[in-house]
Amino acid sequence: MRGMTTHFADMHISPFHRPGCAIALRGALGRPLRVALFSGNYDCVRDGANQALNRLVAYLLDQLGAQVRIYSPTAPRKAFESVGDICSVRSLSIPGRPEYRLALGLTRAARQDLEQFAPDVIHLSAPDLLGRQAQKYARLHGIPVVASLHTRFETYLDYYRLGLLRPAVERYLDRFYGESDHILAPTPPIAQDMAADFGAGKVSIWGRGVDPASFRPGLRDEGFRSAHGYAPDDVIPLFFGRLVLEKGLDIFAETVAQVRACGHDVRPLIVGEGPARGWLAERMPNATFMGHLSDEALGRAVASADLLINPSVTEAFGNVNLEAMASGLAVVSADVASAAALIAQGRTGLLAPAGDVAAYVEAVIELVTDREKRLAIGAAAAEAAACHRWADVLEDVARAYCHVLHIPLAVPVGQAA
Repeated sequence: MRGMTTHFADMHISPFHRPGCAIALRGALGRPLRVALFSGNYDCVRDGANQALNRLVAYLLDQLGAQVRIYSPTAPRKAFESVGDICSVRSLSIPGRPEYRLALGLTRAARQDLEQFAPDVIHLSAPDLLGRQAQKYARLHGIPVVASLHTRFETYLDYYRLGLLRPAVERYLDRFYGESDHILAPTPPIAQDMAADFGAGKVSIWGRGVDPASFRPGLRDEGFRSAHGYAPDDVIPLFFGRLVLEKGLDIFAETVAQVRACGHDVRPLIVGEGPARGWLAERMPNATFMGHLSDEALGRAVASADLLINPSVTEAFGNVNLEAMASGLAVVSADVASAAALIAQGRTGLLAPAGDVAAYVEAVIELVTDREKRLAIGAAAAEAAACHRWADVLEDVARAYCHVLHIPLAVPVGQAA
């Protein structure tokens, strides 16, 4: 919702205190909780959604002692080392985007495996055919369904000239989330929207955390900067994420071009990989492309930049914004629900109207020319990001499981405001 002024750092989202969830679940069930997690591409693609799901599975296994079975397409080669027991479902690679796979639904083999596993809760993380059929299976067998929202799929259509399909897609998504027992929304604005559609008691917030070991201002490295041809006084704009058109690469490229045309000789740092790399490289021959990085190498590259430009409007949460903030960068982001929930305008970042290149250019030039403001925003951003702890946000999911299983907690599951 435009105009929202509530930010995660200002909210007491998760009032329930550990180890209550684990105790309540074990006490009520008399055995470990069994969770069937359905994913669109659990370890085929390294993105924020899949990283969050892997962290969730690790938390359920290690902290709650749960049994977890993951149903997902798999690729010949994993994009990263995943966590948990995966039942591979039949799938096809998407033409032109072979890293993504499309599940062919809940096949007989997967259905038999699910029946044998006998889950207490079915968690759906993607509104695809597999998720929809798993939802119908759950309804038939009286198994509660928790659905988590990770991506604004309806926003992708505009980037691929399929805008005419958006009303039909939105109706399908309404049915998918409406027929779930509980919805985990990533931000307060999205939670409010979904609560208005489906009822406040049906929606709670599952945000995201940040790893302070991987993303922190202390990883800034002048040696890294000089090794890639940047002088100490250079202001480095960063793009960080998958190189796909729906991340707003056109806005990023045009913004940088206009900033340079105004006499500011910035040279961007691009961290990430994807099928649009060649498209972007043609438009930004002066940029430094780092490709895919991980762990401390990723944190060092992010912290060694000076500001993030994130024009994406497809994010449900905005992990990139949070990780850049944790690294001490000033962020210029599209003014969408996910970013507005993280960024206090002018204090922990700058928000620009989505698609408004002139507004991005103005914000970037302001940060390039005003060092004190840039550093102040970066410091405030790092402080705000420190409030996003994985242990807290993962427990919110366990609390939702207790909620749909009618297992009482010391404090009820949070409802959308």
